[in-house]
Parts: sequence; structure tokens; C-alpha cells
Amino acid sequence: MRIIFMGTPDYAAPTLQALHAAGHDIVAVYSQPPRPAGRRGLEVLPSPVQRAAERLGIAVFTPKSLKDPDEQAAFRAHDADAAVVVAYGLILPRAILEAPRLGAWNGHASLLPRWRGAAPIQRAIMAGDTETGVMIMQMDEGLDTGPVALTETVQIAGDMTAGELHDRLAAVTARLMVDAMARLERQGLPVTPQAEAGVTYAAKISKAETRADFTLPAGQVHNHVRGLAPHPGAWFELEAGGRAERVKLLATEVVEDASYGAAPGTVLDDKLTVACGAGALRLLILQKAGGKPLAAEEFLRGTPIPAGTVIG
Repeated sequence: MRIIFMGTPDYAAPTLQALHAAGHDIVAVYSQPPRPAGRRGLEVLPSPVQRAAERLGIAVFTPKSLKDPDEQAAFRAHDADAAVVVAYGLILPRAILEAPRLGAWNGHASLLPRWRGAAPIQRAIMAGDTETGVMIMQMDEGLDTGPVALTETVQIAGDMTAGELHDRLAAVTARLMVDAMARLERQGLPVTPQAEAGVTYAAKISKAETRADFTLPAGQVHNHVRGLAPHPGAWFELEAGGRAERVKLLATEVVEDASYGAAPGTVLDDKLTVACGAGALRLLILQKAGGKPLAAEEFLRGTPIPAGTVIG
């Protein structure tokens, strides 16, 4: 089929590559405009999807908005059978949704209607969900409200990070979307309306919520850490040399009934076990600003944190 692909981050690139490998004619790729990158923002980089499309020799379009009538006319001129959308980052107006002959289809990383919105992978882990999945849905003008065609469920292990789940779901999305487009081409793709109950929203992760809060139960802090790992990363403050230094947490494990009544944030031993509001958490992998991730034992050799220290 003639397909317009619309996506931006790393998550979407495998689906573009899989559709191309399946023999579809990707007539255009739409992605977010190049953004400043690096610590000082001096370098402007195209999105991962744009880079993948250029390697495949596919024309890339990066409008800031698709509300302009000229942009909508240019979109229609591609004469596409279908649009495939994976983590594009813009709300699509009706004129765009109705332009492809067979509609616009989205690969979403949750079991809708749970976790509609921008950060379904992180929110599922942060909430302690034990399963999630991928749904291929026909898009409408709402926020992830369209009827669903295909679903695949994925289990979330108790120590799985957002980064690990991201990679797993990206691969599932690519495979499921290739299946969806094959069915759509052959005999059409039946859809089922989403359930009305169980709607939750996966708001974009804000900087204000990335700080680790050791006053919470250890299980909640653990979910918070792995839901933000590796990016943007949960963090705590460590007093060193008379100043507060941020330390990122990339892996932890729950230590049940090990707080010994200590105040939350108190380091309990020489293995970086930290008291929480209930139970305790062992810090396994840490990273200082500008440094590399280190296992706790190696981190402590360079930055001693004796038992009794209060962090956070």
C-alpha cells in the first residue's frame, strides 16, 4: 500500500523500518522538526525517525503544525492508502485523519483506555502495573480514543525498567502494525470501540516529579525509580563538600522490613540500604552528573556514604 508514516522518537523507528521491509510504498514520512541537542543546545539534530527515513531514502516533512490548509493540501497530495502514526507528537486535525483512503492507524503502548496520552510506558511502571501492551487503533479526533483493531499484552516484571519495556513494546508495535496493514490491505480491519470504564491518562513526565521521595513505601519508590530509568531518571540530593549534589538512581531493590524504625532517607548499612516510609530500598546503580552509571559498591569507593547519613 501507499503509506504515510508519522513518528518522531526512537520508539517509532522500528515500525517504519518494518513497514518498509514488508514491501509497502512509504510515500512520505512526517516527523517533529529538528531540535537543539547537547548540554548547551548548540547542535540541532533531526529526530530518530527522520534519520531512519533518510537512510531508507524516503522524503521527510517536518511541519510545526498540520492545521494550515496548505499543509493539509500537501498531505492529501501524497494520495496515500493509509497513514500509520506512532508517537508522532502532534494532534491530527480531521482533514489529516480523513485524507488517506483507508484511514489513520495508531500504534499505542498501553492497554487502552488505560494510560491514554504521552507517557504510557513510564506511567504503567510508576503505578506498579504488572501488565501493559500494544494496541493498534483507528484514529479519531480524541486523545487515544479511537476504536481498537489489534491487541497484544505484555507482562511487566517487578524489576523491569521503562527503558527495557520501551524496547520490548517498540518491537511488538512494529510487528503488530505490519500485521494490521496486511489485514487492512487484504480484507479490511474490523475495529471494536474502547471500553468506557477504566480510563486513565499518562501525562508527560515533569521535572518536578523526578525527585525520589523516601517518605513513601519502599515499593512505591522502587516503581518510581524504574519507571524513570534510564531517562529522565529519579534522583536524590547528597551533601558533599558543603554542597548538595544530585545523584541519579537507575536501579534499586526492595528490602522488606529492614528500616529498623529509622527516619526515611537514612542509610542503614554499608550496602546503601535506605529507610523508606515503610520498608527499605537498596540502591543498586547510581550516576553523578557528568559521570557514568556505577554499581553501588563502585560508587561508594569514590563517594563514601556511611550508615546513619540521611540522603534526599
